Amino acid sequence: MQRQQGDRQLYTPEQRARRDASHWTFVQAVLAPVQFLICLISVALVIRYLMTGDGYMAATISVLIKTFALYAIMVTGAIWEKEVFGQYLLADAFFWEDMVSFAVIALHTLYIAALISGMLAPAQLMALALVAYIAYAVNAAQFLWKLRVARLGAC
Repeated sequence: MQRQQGDRQLYTPEQRARRDASHWTFVQAVLAPVQFLICLISVALVIRYLMTGDGYMAATISVLIKTFALYAIMVTGAIWEKEVFGQYLLADAFFWEDMVSFAVIALHTLYIAALISGMLAPAQLMALALVAYIAYAVNAAQFLWKLRVARLGAC
């Protein structure tokens, strides 16, 4: 598998046409900012709980909503990647973004497993949520950078 080179285009003309024709491109464009907004609200609720001890249920629900939004964007993103690049994940153009996405999903899923199993105390769960959100922020920055590069036509 060949990785993206500095002199390679992000999309071939055929891939760009498939990207532009795919309704999943629109779905991703809607889900990404919605997920980001959910994350911001959840971060505020999680920090509020950690600082005051109040609002555990609201913070927990917000993390669950954020997690399900993440799952939705990952599934629809995989479908988008299949339509545009011919494979569900790890296409050359988005290899590293997908790799970090796996870590983000693992952290969010670990939160759910810990919540269900009771293996972490509430404050530990909220700390885990924040770690997952930091990983999500890194991943979101990767995708924003890739979007910028694609719009500039630089690669």
